[in-house]
Amino acid sequence: MERTLLKAAGTPGGFFYGRLLPAPDPADSVPSGRLSPRIIRVWQWGAALRSSLLPIAWGLYALYQSPQSSLHWLLWGALLALLILFWLITVFWHPVFRWKHWRYSIDRNQIELHYGVWFRQHTVIPLNRVQHVDTRQGPLLRAMKVSAVAVSTAATVHEIPALESKRAQEVRQQISNFARLAQEDV
Repeated sequence: MERTLLKAAGTPGGFFYGRLLPAPDPADSVPSGRLSPRIIRVWQWGAALRSSLLPIAWGLYALYQSPQSSLHWLLWGALLALLILFWLITVFWHPVFRWKHWRYSIDRNQIELHYGVWFRQHTVIPLNRVQHVDTRQGPLLRAMKVSAVAVSTAATVHEIPALESKRAQEVRQQISNFARLAQEDV
């Protein structure tokens, strides 16, 4: 008996092995807005600065230790190699995958943020909960000509970490206008 995947034409759901499949949940869809690829370089610089302190400290400590045996130096070398591997992963691999998995969308009712490399998070912010919207730009973001958009609610601040500066201003204005309309509807 041959088992095939059958899809009902024109329907969002389908059939699988003779059973009706439910339509995909719209909440499971990934938003389409992307961050600026320039944020990869910013995240790499930040990770390089943060994660380089530990390997340097361990390396200096190992140099100033009195050598007790070749096994002692072998263990210090292995530890230093692991720290360097960790540094390479956090500086070169993680920022790229972090950028690939970061998405956002904005419509008249809500803002969706979808992000995370190891642990994925999907945040939905109703626009009637938005109190104010800011754009932020530190020295690294300014050098790369990108800005972060911070959306404040009563509970917390959510951030879209890097959009081209002009696009960030447009997004800030769009969220502000939609939030004003949502407040008027309530």
